[in-house]
Amino acid sequence: MINTQHIKSYGRTSILATTLLTLMACNSSDESSTEGFVKLYNLSKDAPNIYLTLDEDINVDADSDNDHYENTYSGIAYTKANSNFSLETNNYDYQLAWQDGDNSSSENLNLIHQGQLTVTDDNIQMIVLANSILSPEVIIYDIPVIDDDSDDDDDLFNMRVLNMHAEQPQVDFYYSTEDETFAQAQLFSQVNYQELTENQKIAQQSYIFYITAAGSDEVLFQSHSINFAYSSQYVIALRENLGAGSSPFVIDKLSNSSITEYVDDNAETTIRAYNAVAPHAELSNYQGNLSLYVNGIDETPEIPLLNFGEISDELQLASGDYSLDLVNTQDEQPLLSNHLISLNENSNKTVFFYAEEEYVDSDGDGNIDENGDGIIDEIDINLYSLVVNNSLSTSIYEHEIEIVNLVQSDEFDQVQVYFVRNDETIDTALYHRTINYKETNEISLQNNSYQVFVIAQENGSRIILNSFELLLDEQSSEQFLVLEVSEASATGYKASLIEQVLAQESDNDD
Repeated sequence: MINTQHIKSYGRTSILATTLLTLMACNSSDESSTEGFVKLYNLSKDAPNIYLTLDEDINVDADSDNDHYENTYSGIAYTKANSNFSLETNNYDYQLAWQDGDNSSSENLNLIHQGQLTVTDDNIQMIVLANSILSPEVIIYDIPVIDDDSDDDDDLFNMRVLNMHAEQPQVDFYYSTEDETFAQAQLFSQVNYQELTENQKIAQQSYIFYITAAGSDEVLFQSHSINFAYSSQYVIALRENLGAGSSPFVIDKLSNSSITEYVDDNAETTIRAYNAVAPHAELSNYQGNLSLYVNGIDETPEIPLLNFGEISDELQLASGDYSLDLVNTQDEQPLLSNHLISLNENSNKTVFFYAEEEYVDSDGDGNIDENGDGIIDEIDINLYSLVVNNSLSTSIYEHEIEIVNLVQSDEFDQVQVYFVRNDETIDTALYHRTINYKETNEISLQNNSYQVFVIAQENGSRIILNSFELLLDEQSSEQFLVLEVSEASATGYKASLIEQVLAQESDNDD
């Protein structure tokens, strides 16, 4: 069921004046047309990209009326917003929808909400999509455009705060200069859920923001220092944190043309590790089991045992730069040392450890088969790491697949992966990616059934390295597709699907 639309006005203009402005703008004899602005901000965390369509009259075909305005704007992902776009003052029908096929024209989109809004002179209609896409809630905020010449002269900027964290219905929002602490912070405002505060003018400089529960002095969120160097106007939006850190908040700074995310300055990070190091004759005593040490933590392994072909549980760390060591659990001999991993606040990453064969040319003459018997004279095995950012998307209608290519071959250095639907062939498949060895590439797929083909080019021929069926639905998660050499596979190669982030227990679970 679609929730009732809420329209919240924060303008200073009276209803009568707004009506007069609208009537003047719509008068065809008035040549000095006025304009307002519209912005869409997507805060529905299980939604795919959301498309906004604006139409002067949804019952009139734009093709039959050259003066008729109708436009569908580019899709907006979760936590993103478009730049303010200008429109003539008027009443407009609007629709919010998501793409359920290959065509993003408005008539082919899946409608989730529709309503009407009024664009008035020098005001921003900020449309916020909240709640689940299965029961969407739409709030429209009417925000006056502020263009005060004195702001430039007095080095001021304009700021409002919007609380969109459903589980934090009443909070206090503070700010301090970058050289101050919370003890010196000033209260900006107490903010209820879905409330947008009145505008305040603040001196241009760098600030730290703090969030507490209403009336509390326990800081739930503290930002980095954020620089405000221009006389612009901003909305600071408070929303749910889906990252690794324990703070419940992330904030977005919305300007007329951009949006920037800020996480808690003390947010923790998490990493997982995947062991793609197969046993090899050149790895003495290695049976496929290794231990992972994170230097600077303690003298014991953070992951005591990681078997070949397995991924570890999440390991929580403070943000910072670390070096990683791998040790063979059979004899405690080092396999890899001092590999850097840099962990920003709130980040969630996976480290893939893999082995690479390197042919030894001991005398440097370019010949690695000195006796001509067709066998490489000497092979060294070296271990490497590949660090990948995990997707935190929780969309139920489309899912991200991160393809990790760990296939080393003398015959090819890249592979193609095709996701073929039941009405397609490999040559007509819309969804496909090319991935070089030791690299990754991501693709977003809509819910559907796919036949997946991993293909390489050898001397002009296309060779199928692996194929399998993939079913994506509303219960699917974001996954890694890991491509590796495998002696156990009939083709010599394997493809493994692994969840990017460990599933979190639902709040509704008993």
